[in-house]
Amino acid sequence: MSKLVSAAQAASLIRDGMVVSVSSSSGLGCPDAVLAAIGERFEAEGHPKGITTLHPIAAGDMYGIKGIDHLAKPGLLKRTLCGSYPSGPSSSEPPQIWKMIGDNSVAAYNVPSGILFDMHREAAAKRPGVLTKVGLDTFADPRHQGCAMNAAASEPIVSVQQFDGEEWLYFRSIVPNVSIIRATTADERGNLTYEHEGAYLGGLEQALAARNNGGIVIAQVKRVVENGTLKPHDVRVPGVLVDHIVVAPDQLQTTLTPYDPAISGEIFRPLSTFRNAEMSVQKVIARRVAMELADGMAVNIGFGISANVPRILIEEGQHGKVTWVIEQGAVGGVPLLDFKFGCSSNADAFMPSPHQFIYFQGGGFDASLLSFLQIDRHGSVNVSKLSARPHVTAGAGGFVDITARAKKIVFSGFFNAGAKLSLADGGIRIDHEGKVKKVVGEVEHISFSGKRAVAQGQDITYVTERCVMKLTPAGLMVTELAPGIDLQRDILAQAEIPLGIANDLKVTPDALYRERPIGLSLNGGASLGGAHG
Repeated sequence: MSKLVSAAQAASLIRDGMVVSVSSSSGLGCPDAVLAAIGERFEAEGHPKGITTLHPIAAGDMYGIKGIDHLAKPGLLKRTLCGSYPSGPSSSEPPQIWKMIGDNSVAAYNVPSGILFDMHREAAAKRPGVLTKVGLDTFADPRHQGCAMNAAASEPIVSVQQFDGEEWLYFRSIVPNVSIIRATTADERGNLTYEHEGAYLGGLEQALAARNNGGIVIAQVKRVVENGTLKPHDVRVPGVLVDHIVVAPDQLQTTLTPYDPAISGEIFRPLSTFRNAEMSVQKVIARRVAMELADGMAVNIGFGISANVPRILIEEGQHGKVTWVIEQGAVGGVPLLDFKFGCSSNADAFMPSPHQFIYFQGGGFDASLLSFLQIDRHGSVNVSKLSARPHVTAGAGGFVDITARAKKIVFSGFFNAGAKLSLADGGIRIDHEGKVKKVVGEVEHISFSGKRAVAQGQDITYVTERCVMKLTPAGLMVTELAPGIDLQRDILAQAEIPLGIANDLKVTPDALYRERPIGLSLNGGASLGGAHG
């Protein structure tokens, strides 16, 4: 019996009240044709009604791959648990899902991506749930928001439990009735290969969770081939787990990208083809972040200013000294920017995303470079919620999993919001001060717990255009000052809280502010002209 069905036929398999798991990371690997068909069926028939969706990373973007927005219709979507949500500039119209979250017409939860993958694995094995320390004292902790994003999300999904004399978070498994995954090629039996994909993501875990519990698995692919023509080592999801195949020959590889062979490892790009960052204040910050690295490190990287650090290393002749590891699964190579974030060119390997998160949750890597929206008196960081502009922040994604036990974290961002800045005379000039302070008494949303970091002895650094700060048991301490910055006027007076000042306060090397290579060396620890700022 043929497993081939149309997208409309696949959509007809979704019944009212079902739990549907979707594999994608924004535009990367999104089974958009199937999701579109579900939305179209609801518009025509009023079904399916009241479904719950699970999105371990994210489904869709604001640039042509609607993803979850196909389902963001009152009556269709009852509840959703996402690692993150479609996001974009404040000048753009918010996606429908954000409007539904804002008016409480959907119960919305932001669950750390690794935990959502863990929940699928536990559901597949018919175990009751996930016992984890990831998320303690963050928004995932029920003593804070318990992952709830709005008042409609009133049903608890996480509790605090005592086990073996220690405190843990417990997330009960949620069993999917349907999993919708995506690959490049299916044979007639449903064996799936991923040769044009930028990541494997978590399709296997999601398929297992549905199949082992009597559910169905729908795979969207670009093409179907004859049985026996796929090499067994290339098959990432075996056909015994796949019930139905939908062919979508025009599926995009990722956001605004039909296909880039360097993303899927078919070719390797010359390093000369990766553009260097234009000289700017952001580049200065990325340069200073790069000085925190050392030869041989395995380093996670997040969206924002720090995403430019791999380009700094290329520019400085240090590419290959650090191995980049990103949550979507790429290991090595050059993580990409902007719409292609989450993909890497020239990768050494692709890890399934759930396995990458095990690596992160257990603290097996050396450092993480991440962004911040706010920092508070405890050193806690908010990266996941900005009430004034919610769709500008996607949610936490893997941030909570990554930071839970990371040995070293370097957060980067601007000291306050809205300042007009320029580079001048080997330093920073503040032409017009910003109005929104980002160093505050209490962050709006705890994405990272400074209290737990201190208790665990994590090495935490905050790099801004004005200064570098370290987290100490006594709070935030300014350890380094940018040239051209006045400590009292530009830093202490611009923070809502008192800041400690290091006895040996350093000055950031002025080479970082000039439009030429800075002479960075990662051999035996980062140095710049023989000195480390």
